[in-house]
Amino acid sequence: MTPAVELPTVPAPAPGDRGGFRPSEGRFPAKIRVRAPTGIVVLTDRRVARRPLAEVVAGAAAGGARWVVLREKDLPRPERLALAAELRAILADVGGTLVVAGPDPLDGDAVHLPAAGPYPPPAVGLVGRSCHDEAELARLTTEDYVTLSPVWPTRTKPGYGPALHPSGLRRLIRHSPCPALALGGIETPEQVGACVAAGAVGVAVLGAIMRADDPTTAATTLGGAFAEAASTVPPIPQPSTGRGQQ
Repeated sequence: MTPAVELPTVPAPAPGDRGGFRPSEGRFPAKIRVRAPTGIVVLTDRRVARRPLAEVVAGAAAGGARWVVLREKDLPRPERLALAAELRAILADVGGTLVVAGPDPLDGDAVHLPAAGPYPPPAVGLVGRSCHDEAELARLTTEDYVTLSPVWPTRTKPGYGPALHPSGLRRLIRHSPCPALALGGIETPEQVGACVAAGAVGVAVLGAIMRADDPTTAATTLGGAFAEAASTVPPIPQPSTGRGQQ
């Protein structure tokens, strides 16, 4: 089983210093204040999953995935709340975390928000934000992490883009004031490695897990690629991410 990759924590920067996460030469920062998602982050989509969503998430967790983002925003809140509770229990068994897409944490403490809003983010324990360009990154305030997409064309959102590719991903990461996850069209170990080399602290995947015949094997393979790539990227000192600092 691929172990979860943990990033160290450090004290917050001085008041008034927002700090920043600005990788250089594709390297990881040596210190990050908050615990951002890392490794393989699984996004759900029951419409393309080859088996019930709880089974897919359990399989991915067995393969080493420790972060799951619950989407399924078309469900009525009571059904989505029940699904969140079910997935949260699965992840609790392996020390994982469920992040809920949208501002409602569904009785949890972690949300992932769209670029459009709301601003400022809700006051919960962990806040992520989807970003696609420098203008959206400039609007960030107290977010703990961002996803940058699409890195490659994606079957989930055909025609969405233009694709960043690793060079564009690296450029946006350099502008990001917080840790960044790569997202979009990532399905192979080679793609995972390219995202890590660009400076991503994690890789968010949907189809690679949801459509997999064996989610455990898929998560193990991609998680192993992440761990191998991360082990070859030496840390360099960086300003710590100062959540709550403007």
